[in-house]
Amino acid sequence: MNKFNLRTNSMKTILPKDFKVNQPISLKITSTVYNLETDSDSVEKELRKVRRKLGKLQDTIYAHGKYAVLVCLQGMDTSGKDSLIREVFKDFNTSGIVVHSFKVPTDLERDHDYIWRHYIALPSRGKFGVFNRTHYENVLVTRVHPNYILGENIPSIRSLADINDAFWDSRFEQINNFEKHIAENGTIIFKFYLNLSKGEQKKRLLRRLEKENKHWKFSPDDLKERKLWDQYQLCYEDAINRTSKPHAPWFAIPADDKPTARYIVAKIMYDTLCNYTDIKEPELDDDIKANLELYKQELNNE
Repeated sequence: MNKFNLRTNSMKTILPKDFKVNQPISLKITSTVYNLETDSDSVEKELRKVRRKLGKLQDTIYAHGKYAVLVCLQGMDTSGKDSLIREVFKDFNTSGIVVHSFKVPTDLERDHDYIWRHYIALPSRGKFGVFNRTHYENVLVTRVHPNYILGENIPSIRSLADINDAFWDSRFEQINNFEKHIAENGTIIFKFYLNLSKGEQKKRLLRRLEKENKHWKFSPDDLKERKLWDQYQLCYEDAINRTSKPHAPWFAIPADDKPTARYIVAKIMYDTLCNYTDIKEPELDDDIKANLELYKQELNNE
């Protein structure tokens, strides 16, 4: 994997450990901005470099065929999830990556447990899967709006009174077990929380209202959910602190500047994957390798 080592000398060096949640965090004091100590053009240039490296690395992971990579993106509305996916994975072979954007559960999905729709969307070995919103919606949106849980038709939940602390403790345990299971079976998990400030969200919502080509992104529900900002922040904080594990860590990404957030996410993935020294392209069988010249000759003589 050393051949993929990436050096960036034109800006501040960043390391995955700088953003990994290794101990309880407070979102109130976690910065939503990060200074890379360079200009925006340099950030875009370095992003292009690292995403090309990621694309080549994905080819190797595909050929190796023993690991899957799951990238989970969470964040408040307008935090930049869609554009991050577009820009970070632009140089991937499309056959090696699948993106899932999880919306309100369908009737079919509600007929199963809440993790089912995420489990069947997991990437196969050799591929990347990106979850735009994830299984964590089930301890975020549902915690802010517990009445949604009633629609899951869980036998033990008959009223809102049954959705107590013990219920959430159990759900977090289920999520941790789910991630532990897939990690132990070859899935490399990245969980990115795009940490957006309330002030920046206001600017982005106004932009959707002011620019005609952005109108389709706006919904009055965005404003209703914005009024619940503090509740969401507490739920995010609790979810991150309960579920950031060595095999499935959370990374808190300052998201007020989109290019910076994209670069940080790409660099974290690249640097982390380079630590898997067993990921390499498979070698040819000795018999095939010994006869390469013969195969060339056969083709040239057609």
